[in-house]
Amino acid sequence: MWRRRNFIKTSVLSTAAMTLFPYIHSLLKEDEDNAKSPFKISLAQWSLHHALQQKRMDHLDFASKAANTFGIHAIEYVNQFFKDKANDSSYLGEMNKRAADAGVKQLLIMIDGEGGLAEPEDKIRKKAVENHYKWVDAAKILGCHSIRVNAHGSSGNALVLHAAAVDGLGQLAAYAKSIGINVIVENHGGLSSNGKWLSGVMKEINLPNCGTLPDFGNFCIKSNDKGCIEEYDRYQGVEELLPFAKAVSAKSYDFDAKGNETTIDFALMIKLVKKSGYKGYLGIEYEGSRLSEDDGIAATKNLLEKLR
Repeated sequence: MWRRRNFIKTSVLSTAAMTLFPYIHSLLKEDEDNAKSPFKISLAQWSLHHALQQKRMDHLDFASKAANTFGIHAIEYVNQFFKDKANDSSYLGEMNKRAADAGVKQLLIMIDGEGGLAEPEDKIRKKAVENHYKWVDAAKILGCHSIRVNAHGSSGNALVLHAAAVDGLGQLAAYAKSIGINVIVENHGGLSSNGKWLSGVMKEINLPNCGTLPDFGNFCIKSNDKGCIEEYDRYQGVEELLPFAKAVSAKSYDFDAKGNETTIDFALMIKLVKKSGYKGYLGIEYEGSRLSEDDGIAATKNLLEKLR
């Protein structure tokens, strides 16, 4: 009887090991590839925003989707997909569990809808700063390194908004520093898409936990109801923001028959990333319409792997 039980136990363990081996091997292979590469690859949740907004996918399934569908084991959240859960410890705990089960790192939370941190009016800016505190705390619980914020202001010239951004971002970064979280700013429209302006704000703040998240695609400075009417040079902008980068968004829209991005020169962008010495993650952020979200993410990943 003992031999039979021992045989069964050994067989079960052997079967489990054989089942888990491909998954473990893929993780080890990914770690090996990342160690040899100038950057690592993550997945930004916005790449799946249609599926999430249309309820074809649940936010809690994002980690497993990244790992099981795309073989990506690092993710970047967008707060609008769990907007009312920042203070919900049970929900955040479930997010941790889902990520751990999938073998996925939770890198950052992109924050929108909490107010501009460059609002020129003190009272409004202070409220925006305080609105972000809960997301700093949530990022800590999730084991993220950063929250991505917006340096927007509703009015004022470049000098006025510069001073407001230094104050607002500085206040938030001071709070975040106490619990080991970074506050990073994306080029996300308006003056924040002016690389010279935003890099000047970073230089004046001069805090180790306040930095940037350069996005390959968001360089529209002025727009109207017909679209963008003035755009900052995207390659110059990325180069200006990379010295302060703690994350990078590899924005993509469409691809040609050879797998190259048709709007953005990815080869030049990767050259700039390598030149800067940045060694962190490049987050896939597919925003195209011709390919499905899944196909767009896969195409972006293939291109990044080819270029690194």
